Amino acid sequence: MGQTAELDLKPAASDNPVASAFLSCLGKAGHMTSPFDHWLLEKPLPDTLCDEILNLPFDPPKGAVFGGKREINNKLRVYFTPENQARFDACKQVVSGFKDLRVIRAIEHKTGTDLSDTRLRIEYCQDTEGFWLEPHTDIFVKKFTMLVYLSDDPTLVNAGTDIHEGPPDFRYVHSAPYGKNVGVIFIPGKNSWHGVGHHPVKGIRKSIIINYVAPQWRDTWELA
Repeated sequence: MGQTAELDLKPAASDNPVASAFLSCLGKAGHMTSPFDHWLLEKPLPDTLCDEILNLPFDPPKGAVFGGKREINNKLRVYFTPENQARFDACKQVVSGFKDLRVIRAIEHKTGTDLSDTRLRIEYCQDTEGFWLEPHTDIFVKKFTMLVYLSDDPTLVNAGTDIHEGPPDFRYVHSAPYGKNVGVIFIPGKNSWHGVGHHPVKGIRKSIIINYVAPQWRDTWELA
C-alpha cells in the first residue's frame, strides 16, 4: 500500500490509550458478511473518554429538519476540527488515536481497504426525536466508516444503525446494537446499504462517526 502522508502519521506512542483500546477491540470484532462485510465493536474507545465526549458542551441542534439525510442539516453539524481539538481534550484524544500508524495499518489489514493519502473526519452527532436516515451507501470518497455509540440510555436500545439489502426492496436485515461504547465498521461500497429507521428516539442518540476520506473531499473545514 502507498504512503499515508496526508494523515501526518507518526509512530505509535506506547501510552496512546485510544489507539490501544481500539486495537484491542478490532482484534475481537465480530465479522458479519451478509449482506455486506461489517464488523460489530465492543469498547472501541476507553470508557472514560466516552464520558468526556458525552459531556462536551455542544447543545443538540435546534431547528433540525428530519428528511432522511444528514446533509439537510449541514450548517448544524459538529466535527472534531483543529479548533475543537484545541478547545477540548476529548476531541484531541480521539483524533490522536485514529492518526496512530498502528491503527491505520490494523484497519487496512482487517478490512482490506487502502487508506493511502486519506484524511481523517470525525463528526459528533446528537440525534433527537424524529431523526431517521433513509437506506443509503456512503459516497465513494469515504474509504472507511465507523460509528461509535455513546449513551447507555435504555430508551435508545433500538437506535443502532440498520443494515439493509439493496434495491429494489432495501430489505431490512438487522441493526447494530446501540449502547455505551459499542459500534460498527464498514467499508463504503455499492452494496453497503444502511440507515436508521423510524425508531422512537426519546432521548438523545449520541454517537461519533469516524471516516477516512479521499483527497477529493471538498469540505475540508470538516477535517481533523
